[in-house]
Amino acid sequence: MAQWVAACQTSDIDPEDVIPFDHGGRAYAIYRSPGDRYYATDGHCTHEQTLLCDGLVMDDVIECPMHNGRFDYTTGRALGAPVLTDLRCYPVRVEDGTVYLDLG
Repeated sequence: MAQWVAACQTSDIDPEDVIPFDHGGRAYAIYRSPGDRYYATDGHCTHEQTLLCDGLVMDDVIECPMHNGRFDYTTGRALGAPVLTDLRCYPVRVEDGTVYLDLG
């Protein structure tokens, strides 16, 4: 069952960037692609549980700030060692400048 939660405003995220979002005791990462689309994943790297919001975004890739592991944030796919486990992704919708995540 969908549980849409208002996470931020579109203006809170620059293109090709990531911001943190905490809700219900969990950390999430919200991304804005160079093509002006919005995505969301779990907020911690699957390798060492480092916050991804401190990482570097390049095109559709987030690089973990601890060991430089990379994920495709549009799919959650781990792109190679040291990260081997994919990120969980969450549906995103944008309405009237607000970014909503489905955390259900």
